[in-house]
Amino acid sequence: MEVSNREVARKLLLLSELQEITGDNVFKIRAFYRAADIIDRLNNPVALMSDEDLRLVPGIGPAIAKKVREIGKTGTCNELEELRAKVPPSLVELLNLEGVGPKTIAVLWKKLNVQCIGDLEKAAAGHRIRSLKGFGEKKEQGFLRSIALYRAAGGRMDRVEAESVINNLSGAFTPGTWVVAGSYRRGKSSIGDIDIVTTESASVINPKLKNRVDEVIDEGERRTSVRVRGHRVDIRFTHERQLGSMLIYLTGSKEFNIRLREIAIESGRKVNEYGVQERADGKIHEFSNEQDMFAFLGLQNIIPELRENQGEIELARNYQLPQLVGLTDIRGDLHVHSDWSDGSLTLEQLAMNGETLGYDYILCSDHSATLGITHGLDEEKLQRQSHEIERVNRMGGTCTLLHGTEVDILVNGSLGLQDHALSELDLVIASVHTSLKEDRDSMTRRVIMAVENENVDIIGHPTGRLLGKRPPFEIDLSRIIDRAKETGTSLECNASPWRLDLDDTDIRHSKELGVPISIGTDTHHEDDFSHMRYGVTIAQRGWCSAKDILNSLTLQELLDWAS
Repeated sequence: MEVSNREVARKLLLLSELQEITGDNVFKIRAFYRAADIIDRLNNPVALMSDEDLRLVPGIGPAIAKKVREIGKTGTCNELEELRAKVPPSLVELLNLEGVGPKTIAVLWKKLNVQCIGDLEKAAAGHRIRSLKGFGEKKEQGFLRSIALYRAAGGRMDRVEAESVINNLSGAFTPGTWVVAGSYRRGKSSIGDIDIVTTESASVINPKLKNRVDEVIDEGERRTSVRVRGHRVDIRFTHERQLGSMLIYLTGSKEFNIRLREIAIESGRKVNEYGVQERADGKIHEFSNEQDMFAFLGLQNIIPELRENQGEIELARNYQLPQLVGLTDIRGDLHVHSDWSDGSLTLEQLAMNGETLGYDYILCSDHSATLGITHGLDEEKLQRQSHEIERVNRMGGTCTLLHGTEVDILVNGSLGLQDHALSELDLVIASVHTSLKEDRDSMTRRVIMAVENENVDIIGHPTGRLLGKRPPFEIDLSRIIDRAKETGTSLECNASPWRLDLDDTDIRHSKELGVPISIGTDTHHEDDFSHMRYGVTIAQRGWCSAKDILNSLTLQELLDWAS
């Protein structure tokens, strides 16, 4: 499997962080940080480049090129593994805490022997942090808040991290003999433990796991539990004839499974992972697929994304489940950045990617100039970009580039660009990026002002969350959704797996009120286009049909809606 630029960049970033923790040469550390950033922005896959081509990339010398080639071939490099061995494994987990960087970790480890999150929590709660030079009471409280946030996430994985864990184990199974179940299969935005169901025997699989996992927790004929990258994976072994019932049992939420058992009891039966049993004579009905078991229970097939006991079972009893949106309904991407701000792709490359994906349109929505760190566009630069987009569209491709912006919602509720500039654009996304710690009422009024601006079409990532890193800011989404209904403004389902914002419950509330949902990948790199699938999955969990999704409109319908 080809190692992506993003994965190479992550490995180099971790390498530079470990170098900083262990006190390596500062110039070497900076070089690796810089190389990680450069590679993350490259379009051409570095894993396929020759040494000569790699050294032609600015910022990548012979030493770093060698590391890149190693990572491209093996997924890691010797220096990274050597550094991992020098520090306690739990020390790396501290990097997941907001506001805790390598320099801070180095001081805490060397001065207070902090080796894990628990050590840091005890040191902060015991007021030992403030004894260190450059640290104080405010720093202690910040550590405790970061730990609380991390714990609230339950050490849960985003979907990319979960897929990485799954890929780590995939080679142990024969293709077609295993399925990932649990919350991952239900499409949840974050995942705790991973459940895998396989029709291969334990005697075949268990020996193959040894070199693919960090730890074997428990090993058996029916279930084996392992730990991969700090996360638990439970593998359930079943027969092909019982695969359907096992998948239903291990995919549905606890509440879903309870309701399913109640329905079975009503007809004199009981259900478990092995099938449906008749209470009268003990006969067990086995099912090789889920559809047959649902049909046996008098239910329409319920897709995994809906198995939460939120009314779907009652609708399934009457065969009235909605036809949900699918990837084939998506006609375009409504949140994409180019190299005019902080993206890595040219306008031509955006259009070409749209063609490859079969899209009718892509919204180029670069940041406004007020967001200085992203090299945003002012009115003059926006005007020049408009001419360039026209030029690209005249080239005759099948995917039309729409001209938009992701304009910053400022603290006072005004926007980072003047109305006359915004009125010239095809679509406008308005998002909060700064001053995220305002009180609930202030933040709500701030966003409502953007909703009420006649030039704003979409509110981007409405809660500002970063999964496992930053909680949603304080905001009354019910008020936002109500006002969006009145103004006809769309709310975004940001499909980035590190955001997935809005989440499914808010999407469903919006849908029920008739507020259109737009799905945007927030693409900055070519790989990000594939994140559309995450947005569609969350929209399905929010019970959305194609008619609820802005991206399902034709190009002309979309332009008419925005006018």
